[in-house]
Amino acid sequence: MSKNKEKPWSPTAPPEAGKHHSHEGADGGPDKENARRQTPDARPEKTDTEEGGGSRTQAATKDETVKAVQTAPAEAADHAEKLAQLQDRLLRLQADFDNFRKRTLREKNELFDSANQALMLEILPVLDHLQLGIQAASAHQADPAFREGLILIFDQLMGALSKFGLSPVETEKQIFDTNRFEAVNTLPSATEPEGTVLASVRRGYMLRNKLLRPAQVIVSSGPPPEEVKNAE
Repeated sequence: MSKNKEKPWSPTAPPEAGKHHSHEGADGGPDKENARRQTPDARPEKTDTEEGGGSRTQAATKDETVKAVQTAPAEAADHAEKLAQLQDRLLRLQADFDNFRKRTLREKNELFDSANQALMLEILPVLDHLQLGIQAASAHQADPAFREGLILIFDQLMGALSKFGLSPVETEKQIFDTNRFEAVNTLPSATEPEGTVLASVRRGYMLRNKLLRPAQVIVSSGPPPEEVKNAE
């Protein structure tokens, strides 16, 4: 019998040396292609499909650049038109606001004058009586201090009312105007032409630019008849 007996197989027995499942080349060395694939620095070669895709991407980028260059003038014109429209709207809004401000101020003044009109009409008879008192004091040669006191009161009252827009209507040597005057009499005058105001019977007043009460005046009817005959 042979002394070299085969050992029985055991599941715990280590694998025999030399039976590794490594890829070897034809010459017994490691497979170079597999080693190259397993190397981290190995870079895959570009395929024809990838190169074609890159060319198409570059062409698409060029097309987009060309389109952007072509549409730039159109967009600039569109922006300029929108800017012009906004400027026009701004000017219109400014004009509307200015008109609104003027209208509001005018309505405020009209409301102010309307509120004061009733009060002014009640005070006008007081002014008339003061004027009559001053004329009577001058006609009857009253005490000068008394007359000066009445004039001072009248001027002080007129100064206070003028702050609220009250002013007298000018009548001296004015041409008769039906919008401001009320003729109570006509007299011939050798010095003043026909239609000229000779004297004021009752003073008229304006409330700002509005006639509050017309002035009662005496109007010239022209030269006397005798002078007309002599002139003829």
